[in-house]
Amino acid sequence: MASKKGSHEFSVVHPHAAGIDIGSTFHVVAVAPECDPLPVRQFQSFTTDLHRLSRWLRDVGVTSVAMESTGVYWIPVFEILESDGFEVILVNAREVKKVPGRKTDYNDDQWLQKLHQFGLLRASFRPSAHIASLRAYLRHRERLIEYAAAHIQHMQKALMQMNLQLHHVVSDITGATGMRIIRSIIEGERSATTLAVHRDIRCKESKETLVAALTGNYRDEHVFALKQAVELYDFYQERIGECDREIEKALARLNQGKSSPDAALPKPRRRIKQHHQPDFAVRDALYTLTGVDLTQITGFGPYTALRLIGECGDDMSKWPTEKHFTSWLSLSPGNKVSGGKILSSKTRRTTNRATTLLRIAAVNVGKTETALGAFYRRLAARVGKAKAVTATARKLAILFYSIMKHGKAYVETGAAYYETQYRSRVLVNLKKRAKRLGYELVASAVPETVCAEVS
Repeated sequence: MASKKGSHEFSVVHPHAAGIDIGSTFHVVAVAPECDPLPVRQFQSFTTDLHRLSRWLRDVGVTSVAMESTGVYWIPVFEILESDGFEVILVNAREVKKVPGRKTDYNDDQWLQKLHQFGLLRASFRPSAHIASLRAYLRHRERLIEYAAAHIQHMQKALMQMNLQLHHVVSDITGATGMRIIRSIIEGERSATTLAVHRDIRCKESKETLVAALTGNYRDEHVFALKQAVELYDFYQERIGECDREIEKALARLNQGKSSPDAALPKPRRRIKQHHQPDFAVRDALYTLTGVDLTQITGFGPYTALRLIGECGDDMSKWPTEKHFTSWLSLSPGNKVSGGKILSSKTRRTTNRATTLLRIAAVNVGKTETALGAFYRRLAARVGKAKAVTATARKLAILFYSIMKHGKAYVETGAAYYETQYRSRVLVNLKKRAKRLGYELVASAVPETVCAEVS
C-alpha cells in the first residue's frame, strides 16, 4: 500500500524553484520553506529593489523562477533576472487562476511556487534577446503608423470642410499627387488650375476632373487645421524613418557571424512595394538570417515576413511539430469533449499578432490564381469566408513553420494543379463509396457539354 500510495505522488522537477506574484508597486516572492526561514518576501518595484530580489534568490539557491504575465510590469523583473543567469518562465495568468480560495498575493505566490516546483506550469513563448529587441522596434513602428494614420484623417476632414474632393480623384491623398497639392494649398495657392498642374502622370483622373475637384471654399481656420495635420504627419514620418534605421541595425546584429547562403536571392515574386514597408533591403537581410526567401510564399511580402520573424523568432524548435505551432497561434480546432461528445471545436480567440498577420495574408491569398487561392475560394463557397480565412491562415502557418525549420524552398503549383488534385481526390472517394455499395464507377466516354432543353 505504501508503494501504491507513493506512486501517485508528484516528483519534484525544479527543486530550487521560486514564484513571483507581479504587481504595479510591489512584487511578492516565494521560495520553498526549507530554503529560508522567511520563505515569502515582498519587494518594491524600484530597480534597486529588483536587484536586491535577485541577490536574495541567488543566496537561497534558487535557479528557476516562474511569474505571471501581468500587463507590462513583468518585463523589468524578467529582464533583470534573466540577465543575472536565472531560468525564468512566463506563465499565462488564466492557467493558474482557476483554483479558488487563493485571494491574497501571498497565497497566490506560494501556489505559483509549488506548481512550478512540480513542473505543472507551461512557459509562454519568449524569443531570444535579439529577436525581442527586433520585435519591440517593429511593434513601436506599428504604433507610429497608427498615429500617422489619425493625422491623415485630420487632413481629409479639413479638405472636406473646404469642399476639396481630393480623395475622390486620387487613390491616396498621401501619394505623390495628393501631397504636392496639399503642400501647395498650405503655401497659399488657391487656383484650381494651378493646383491641377501637380497631377502625377500615373493619376487615372483627367486634369479637367482634377480642376473641378480642387475648386473649393477656402477658410483660414480650415487651412490652419490642414497645415497642422500635415506637420504632424511629417513628424511621424520622420520618426518612422528613425525606427527603420534601428530595425536595420537590429537585423545586422542578428546576422553577425552568419554567412550569406550559397544560392543567390531569388527574383521577387511581386515588384510592387508593400504598403508601409521599411525603406531598406528587407529581403536581403531576411535571406541572410533565415537562409530561405519567405516572400516566395503566396501572401507574404517582405514587411509581413519581417513582422512574422519578429513575433515568432527564427528558431522553430520551440514548437516540436507544426500542430504545436498552429495551436499556439489559435488556428487549430478546439478539443472540448465530454462523455464522448464533441462540445465545441471552435478555434480559441486570441490577440496573437502573428495570427492577425496570417489572417490578413489569407484574405489577400484568396484573390490570387494560386493553389492556396483556389483552396480559399472552394472552402469559402462551402463553409463561409470566416472559416476559409482560418483554414487558409493555418496552411500559411504550416508553410512558414516547415520552411523555417527544414529550409526547403517554396514552389507555387498554381490553381490549375490544385483543381486537378482536388478532382482526383473526389473521384477516388466516389469510387470507394460506390464499391462499398456494390457498384462500380465508370467514366463516361461522352465529353461534358451543356445542352439546352428544347420545349
